[in-house]
Parts: sequence; C-alpha cells; structure tokens
Amino acid sequence: MYYEPEKGKWFILETSLVFYNTIFKELTFDQMFDKIIEFIKKEPKACYRLSIGTDSQVHATVTKFVTAIHIHRVGKGAIGFLKTHLVNRKIESIREKISLETILSQEVAFLYTEERLLCIENLLLPFLNEGADFHFEIHLDIGTNGMTKELIKEMTGRIEAMGVEAKIKPESYAAFSYANRFTK
Repeated sequence: MYYEPEKGKWFILETSLVFYNTIFKELTFDQMFDKIIEFIKKEPKACYRLSIGTDSQVHATVTKFVTAIHIHRVGKGAIGFLKTHLVNRKIESIREKISLETILSQEVAFLYTEERLLCIENLLLPFLNEGADFHFEIHLDIGTNGMTKELIKEMTGRIEAMGVEAKIKPESYAAFSYANRFTK
C-alpha cells in the first residue's frame, strides 16, 4: 500500500511472493531458489549472471508490473522466473512507473540474503580457476535515449546503495526483454 499526497488517497499494490514460469505455476521464493541452485549445480564451472528486473504496462483499469528473476549461464542457457504485481489504477507518470519498477526489483533482490548469495558462491568457489564466476545485478528499464534518461542517476543510485550492480539499456535485458513479454 502506498499514499499519494497529491490525490489524498491510499492505493493498494497487489503483490505476492508467488513465482512462476512456463513450467512451474506457483513457487515460493525458497522453491524458486532451489531451482536456481539445481541449475548451477549442473554446471558449476560456468559464469553466471543473476539478474532481477521489472517492467510495467498500463491496461484499462490497472497497471501490471512483472518482475523477472533470470539466471544466465553465460553462453550456455538460462532459466527464469516471474512475479506479477498489480496496481489498481492506470499509472501515467513515467517517474512513478520507473520508481515502482525499481522498488519491486529491490524487493526481490532483498530476498537474496548474504547467506543465499554465499550459497551460490560456495558452489562455484572450487571452480574459479576453471571459469566459474558469479554476478548479481538489477536491471532497470531505463536508458540514455528517451524520457527515462533523466532518471538514470536517481534509480541507479538506489540500486548501488544496496551494494548491487545496476544495469541500464541496452544491458538490462531482464527488464526490457524478459519481463516485458509478460506485462501484456
């Protein structure tokens, strides 16, 4: 729930901690994390990028946000999971949409606690000399072209303040490509 002072109203941000993809329809965060661990265990000598990004689409009476969690085995495939969020009104302000997209990505990123990230790193640690690597990123649906360029410093600053690397277009594929496909 969040308050908009200019409208003097509270709005409900419908969200859940249910993750899904084309194979699995309802996973808790822990179940999704287990799938990521299984994926990494299959090839621990690879380089991995764990990316989180959110995109949104305004519909007739709601704004639909989809957060993507994408684990990329660089050059060798990927798996992904999604989480849907609905705001019960049309959001027309680009600043508000991008701000909410950033917040929703942060919400999921915070679930990747130091303990969980260490779990991934410990799987790869024995294989560092054989090419294993790990990167944790938040992908923002903003770039140097268009209306969002004015928001780059503010939104990337929010992410970097968490100690996480922020990516913008054209490198932010989890937001502008993967999540985007499911906002329609």
